[in-house]
Amino acid sequence: MELERLQKIIAHAGFASRREAETMIREGRVTVNGRVVKELGSKADAANDHIKVDGKLITRAETHRYILLYKPREVMTTVEDPEGRKTVIQLVKGVRERIYPVGRLDFHSEGLILLTNDGDLAFKVSHPTHGSVKTYHVKVRGVPEERLVDKLRRGITIDGKRTLPCEMDRMKTTGRTFEEGNSWFEVRLREGRTQQIRKMFQAVGHPVSKLRRVAIGPISDPKLTPGDWRELTPREVKMLATMQEPAKVKPRRVPQPRAASPKKTATNAAAKKRTASATTTRKAASRKGAAAIKAGSARKTTPRKAGPRPASPRPAAPRAAGPRKAAPRSAAGATRRGRG
Repeated sequence: MELERLQKIIAHAGFASRREAETMIREGRVTVNGRVVKELGSKADAANDHIKVDGKLITRAETHRYILLYKPREVMTTVEDPEGRKTVIQLVKGVRERIYPVGRLDFHSEGLILLTNDGDLAFKVSHPTHGSVKTYHVKVRGVPEERLVDKLRRGITIDGKRTLPCEMDRMKTTGRTFEEGNSWFEVRLREGRTQQIRKMFQAVGHPVSKLRRVAIGPISDPKLTPGDWRELTPREVKMLATMQEPAKVKPRRVPQPRAASPKKTATNAAAKKRTASATTTRKAASRKGAAAIKAGSARKTTPRKAGPRPASPRPAAPRAAGPRKAAPRSAAGATRRGRG
């Protein structure tokens, strides 16, 4: 026997979100084995106890469905409407599971809304403490001053309760200049009070004329048009379950140079002066050497003037061939030869 909180059992069965199940319990609309239960801490066994919501028996948990719908204007974000107006459930045809909208989007607004029967996921998406950010594009009358926009960013008091800080960026204006016409803003909220954005801009004197939700946490789809819907991918469901937000690139911080001391500054100035002087000397020497090399090269390459060539010496006449005359002998030599 496994006991679980009643609101969790109701949410898993796809009757409502966990927050709505708590409201049902407080209102006495839930019975366990024929007994009305109004305490939020009550537990039951989904497998063995007979649990009913508004007289309907909870049998077993249904297959979870996750649907992203682009809600048109003048459609109610509810399962049923006592006044007979069209609801978002009527736009999603062919879904057998008992799904319900997560959060609210007022009657005159349009944009993305999530429908599911997963109570745990619905609780994470709708509760502001889990960091679910909804992004809206809002058109307001006139051009609010920057001080008023900053005031809205910090938070203002609406219906006796202060709003949480939010992100708000100007997108464009409809006039010829940025200071005339009407204004478009991108607003990112972490809470979803009834008509919160409309009341915020109304409080500063710039009522909303158009409002559409363009993203639920990390989920968006610019291809959807009013009335269209599609199933979420497993990756998108995981992103919603873990509340992963698109990564933001942080600007790179450039280190600022430190101010140097006067003594160090004087030393650096002297060193720079010496370096500049040496550089000037080297450049002058280099220019002088280059000029000398250029001059020598010019002398070598200067052509000689044309003139009469000097006559070459005439070769000596060859001697006549014949017997070589013997040198006359000396008298002493002849005497020595005769004596021997």
